Amino acid sequence: MSVLDKIREVVGPKGFLDSPEAMEPHLVEWRGLFRGNAAAVVKPASTDEVAAVVRLCAEAKLPIVPQGGNTGLVGGGVPWEDGRSIVLSLARMDRIRAIDPLNHTITAEAGCILADLQKAAEENDRLFPLSLGAEGTCRIGGNLSTNAGGVGVLRYGNARDLTLGLEVVLPDGRVWDGLRGLRKDNTGYDLKQLFIGAEGTLGIITAATMKLFPRPRQVETAFLALRRVEDVMEVFARARAASSDLLTAFELIPRFGLEISIKHVPGVVDPLATAYPWYALLEVSSSQTETRLRDALEAFLGETIEAGLVADGVIAESGAQALDLWRIREAIVMAQAHEGGSIKHDVSVPVSRVADFITETSEAVAKRLPGIRPVAFGHVGDGNIHFNLSQPVGMEKEAFLALWEEMNRIVHDAVAARGGSISAEHGIGRLKRHELPRYKSALELELMARVKRALDPENLMNPGKILPE
Repeated sequence: MSVLDKIREVVGPKGFLDSPEAMEPHLVEWRGLFRGNAAAVVKPASTDEVAAVVRLCAEAKLPIVPQGGNTGLVGGGVPWEDGRSIVLSLARMDRIRAIDPLNHTITAEAGCILADLQKAAEENDRLFPLSLGAEGTCRIGGNLSTNAGGVGVLRYGNARDLTLGLEVVLPDGRVWDGLRGLRKDNTGYDLKQLFIGAEGTLGIITAATMKLFPRPRQVETAFLALRRVEDVMEVFARARAASSDLLTAFELIPRFGLEISIKHVPGVVDPLATAYPWYALLEVSSSQTETRLRDALEAFLGETIEAGLVADGVIAESGAQALDLWRIREAIVMAQAHEGGSIKHDVSVPVSRVADFITETSEAVAKRLPGIRPVAFGHVGDGNIHFNLSQPVGMEKEAFLALWEEMNRIVHDAVAARGGSISAEHGIGRLKRHELPRYKSALELELMARVKRALDPENLMNPGKILPE
């Protein structure tokens, strides 16, 4: 009996796909940058089934590509073209195992959709704060494997900061049960941190215990106009102080991003009567209802206008208006696709360097390619900028995308010069693995390779991802 036949016996007919049509959605990166092949797509329904499949693969030296919702942006969950591996999808493992409101924890399987996890927390009068554009389709295992960020990092931290414990199937098929709901556990190495952000290269996360927070009962949202990007971080600092550090999100939006969103995405409107070069979208929240958040926000807006930092602004009068303001931020991602080719960068720099990075790097790419249209936006409150480049009007898309590596060098060198990171929240995967040797020290790469060899000596877990071969 072949190893694939043995795997089919373990997961049953519902958990084994080998026809091209059934496998197709699992083989293509959603932006179309990568398309791989696989011997089969395997969908276990329990941790025991995952462990059994991994043991069979270890015996047969069959590589495994773990996959969550396949919403990643760097090709980390897409198999290689040789078809030697199986894709192991966690989609059927979607149960929430436990909620402990008093301990403020939730334990969920890796295939749980992020939005379902948020809903379960809300039903228990709690908040699970991880929030990102793909939350209706991405799965928590993938979020943890890429250390996802999103709009709430400023207040609550990345996925790494939200995780208390993990259950992981190791490359030899053994199961490490580290599902602890402890805030303090000083008994040696924090093993869970090895697997968070590892993109499935060290083991398969099958479940996690994560932090919950009191549910917000007062949320205020404001949309501010700025004349200069150089003022954005001073506005950010003042917003933190004015809100008693209750700032939940602080997002930067360029005028060009707003214009293309209005142009291409139904329902997006300019909330201000006059156009300005830059905007900041901010949110403050509290678990109490008797706070004077709105008064503080109104006072902050008046003071920053008087100081010349903010040119104009609006504070949402209702939940519906707040959603309209957030729709602008979310629409930028979709709108870029209608403007031709887009070379995307997910980078971070120290908060104090955000403005000069945007200004100087925009000038550098424009010098190399006149007419290029930078779209610098994102979670600048934590230093994360999505520095995307739209093709010049009239240029052929293929010719523009051929400059991808050259533009990467300009942008990533500017990031490195400021002590930043070439991947703030999307990961490395296939897309950026060849760039790591330029931006990580040889010692860092050696230590990472040692960890990989120690846990996965046969290189069967998502081979060829993150680390250059």
